[in-house]
Amino acid sequence: MLKVLKNLKKSFWSAVAIVILLCIQATTDLALPDYTSKIVNIGIQAGGIEVAIPEIIAKEDMDNLLIFTEQGEEILENYTLVGESPTKQEKSKIYKYLGKGKNIQPETIYVLKELEEEEQDKLVPLMATPLMELTAIENEETANQIKEQLMLNMTNVPEAQKQQLQSQTLMEIINNMPKEQRNQVLGQFTDKINNMQDSIKEQAAVASVKELYKKIGVDTDKLQNNYILMAGLQMLGVASITMVSAISIMLLSSRVAAKLGKTLRDKVFKKVIRFSNKELSEFSTASLITRSTNDIQQIQQLITMLFRVVVYAPIIGIGGFLKVLTNSDNQMAWIIGVAILAILLIVGTLFVITMPSFKKLQDLVDKLNQVAREILTGLPVIRAFHKEKKEEARFEIANQNLMKTDRFVSRAMSMMMPLLMLIMNSIMILIVWVGGHNVDQGFMQVGDMMAFIQYTMQIVMAFLMISMISIMLPRAAVSARRINEVIETEPNIKDLAEVKKFDSNKKGLVEFKNVSFHYPDADTEVLSDINFTAKPGETTAIIGSTGSGKSTVVNLIPRFYDVTGGELLIDGVNVKEVSQKELRDIIGLVPQKGILFSGTIESNIKYSDENMSDEQMKEAAKIAQAIEFIEEKDKQYQEPITQGGSNVSGGQKQRLSIARAISKNPEIFVFDDSFSALDFKTDSKLREALSKKTKDKTVIIVAQRISTIMNAEKIVVLEEGKVVGMGTHEELMKNNETYRQIALSQLSEEELDKKGGE
Repeated sequence: MLKVLKNLKKSFWSAVAIVILLCIQATTDLALPDYTSKIVNIGIQAGGIEVAIPEIIAKEDMDNLLIFTEQGEEILENYTLVGESPTKQEKSKIYKYLGKGKNIQPETIYVLKELEEEEQDKLVPLMATPLMELTAIENEETANQIKEQLMLNMTNVPEAQKQQLQSQTLMEIINNMPKEQRNQVLGQFTDKINNMQDSIKEQAAVASVKELYKKIGVDTDKLQNNYILMAGLQMLGVASITMVSAISIMLLSSRVAAKLGKTLRDKVFKKVIRFSNKELSEFSTASLITRSTNDIQQIQQLITMLFRVVVYAPIIGIGGFLKVLTNSDNQMAWIIGVAILAILLIVGTLFVITMPSFKKLQDLVDKLNQVAREILTGLPVIRAFHKEKKEEARFEIANQNLMKTDRFVSRAMSMMMPLLMLIMNSIMILIVWVGGHNVDQGFMQVGDMMAFIQYTMQIVMAFLMISMISIMLPRAAVSARRINEVIETEPNIKDLAEVKKFDSNKKGLVEFKNVSFHYPDADTEVLSDINFTAKPGETTAIIGSTGSGKSTVVNLIPRFYDVTGGELLIDGVNVKEVSQKELRDIIGLVPQKGILFSGTIESNIKYSDENMSDEQMKEAAKIAQAIEFIEEKDKQYQEPITQGGSNVSGGQKQRLSIARAISKNPEIFVFDDSFSALDFKTDSKLREALSKKTKDKTVIIVAQRISTIMNAEKIVVLEEGKVVGMGTHEELMKNNETYRQIALSQLSEEELDKKGGE
């Protein structure tokens, strides 16, 4: 897999951009639960009051508040009494809470100084208890209860003094009390407050601040709405950044994955083009197609997800866990551990079950493609022998095997999402259950519980993404291995570091010197001790019975295979010592099976050089006896040719293949039984026209027909991979029994004496 991923270096900067965007997205995603918590805790529950200390407070209220604390001086150090000329900071605070243009009397309002967060945190516990006591005392119902209790305790106080006390507010009474008596009266309130949880105490202090704001004319509803609006807008801004980042990441990831796919396809194709017949026989055509398409597609799908898992999931998982520990009540952190263990258990089980099937799946795709290709290629034969049912059954077996494996994998994988969703929903219910009890007992706030749910879901989703990639990874790893097998396979036939040039004095000369050959991994020799020379201006024919090695000899000339013994010289140089490109540039090969490419007649004839002149193309078509049927076509040379040349006959296909070789005008013509589909008349005309075109060229013809080679200057007779005769037609008829038997099996003595009527 790592070898395949090395190809990502071409998309380095895109990958860097994806990583940066993923970090941004992860950061913004982790910030969203905080905003949810703030909107609920501060915006809704606290009425938009962010800190449990008043930012502005009336002097009268401050004086009353200080009665309930021993740290009055420490509290006043953090406040400024507004004078006749308020500072800019003081004006800003007054405008924020009282509105623009609000006139206040000098020395009637205290304004909180600009404090650091740590200083605010120290001030909150100093003011929380006195704020709550002050609010409780100023509450009419509470005040009446305390006054009644005081009156009941005043048994020795004159009635007139009681009447006077009844007319006073509780705050006035407490102000006039001695310190010891005041502490005694307020002791029960202080004890209750001190026994409260810090979170509940802070919420109550916020409510007290809200009451103090109302007393000096602050519009608390507007304050709440403004806070929710601003927090909501900030949340939308963060969400917008997340959205833009996510879209950009998907676009860039798709681009990187597509580019990687293109690079891999390019490497695989270029490597296959360089393969010799040995490597092509090791990889089936169906397998190479699957590796170039389906396998690379698996890698692309993985890459699209990989960046998010490698970068995004760890940031979200670790970041979310740290947020839970720092921003929420970490007593519920065990719930996250339960969720992660449940996910790992399910994914691990599925991984163990499906892994063998992932490895098997790609091989079954290969098999299906192979069967389908064989059937489609051999369709005429199948129909001729009426074997449609048999081939349908063979395809059905391959299809069924693939379907069963694919269905097993799909069923196993389809169980994963419902099970994981069950875990996620169960975890959410567990959080609400435990969190609800904590909220009820004052251990946490509702917003914190909601943030905890979001953080937990983010952590679970991060592990879910890792789980998904762990399922995709095995199949992609199998595909990567199959792709690497092709890319890392070195061609058996390759150029030397330093190649030689052809000898211009031996142009067109082909020499076989004690050549022997056996196929890779085979023990027996297909050819042994082959010796003959093909000279320019002469036609050298090769004939023999089926399996005698004729086509093998031809395949050695353009170096589709390398000789395993002896030497093959062209233009006086061993073919192993020259460049394959230069070697094949001087050879015009017409294979035994005519091969045409999708396009037009013109594109097929001009295959060697698309800039070839039309005159050269037409001359080649004329020599190949193809011009007659071409001109009968509606579009003539622009007539479309379908894939494999299926819309032309066998003879027409062969003539176009011959025309393609002639138009190249090479030094050496090699015809591998290329006249077999031609009738005798066309064959004769073609050879006559060809002899004029190739009078200074080397022509090597492999043929089954005696009539095709009777006029050759040299005929090489092969039998069981050995040369058993060599000479002209007349010489071989007299001296070589093998040649004579082949000849008499096709023509009569009279026809042979007349050289085919020529």
